[in-house]
Amino acid sequence: MDVACGTGRHTRFLIQAGFQVEAVDRDVSTLSILSGAVIRQADLEGEAWPYSAGEFDGIVVTNYLHRPLFCRLFEALAAGGVLIYETFSEGNEWLGRPRNPDYLLKSGELLDLIKGQLEVNAYEELCVFENNRAVVQRVCAIKTKK
Repeated sequence: MDVACGTGRHTRFLIQAGFQVEAVDRDVSTLSILSGAVIRQADLEGEAWPYSAGEFDGIVVTNYLHRPLFCRLFEALAAGGVLIYETFSEGNEWLGRPRNPDYLLKSGELLDLIKGQLEVNAYEELCVFENNRAVVQRVCAIKTKK
């Protein structure tokens, strides 16, 4: 699943890599040209969670933060499923958007949210310089328990 998929950049990549993908966003108007993915329009912040426990072998989230969603993401992962999550962190307000602290992780926050829920394989907190400069946190973690 590609959460808050935007224009589908990661969805396209995953399809080309041979994965079955469900792309979800509240605005899916730009996704009609995507072939090979299930497209779901849903407001993940304002509507009921549309997914079942253990439904996905992998979940990708980039450039999106809604803290109450984390427990739902963990639940939606199947045992052995992988979560790849990257979003903006404090310090990004000096480089660009987002600047609102509600959309910026505090130092170490992503790791803290995942501890005890998933097994962390990799974690980084850094300033990236490719394309647009940004301060981010990123994690790759596996659900080892049901």
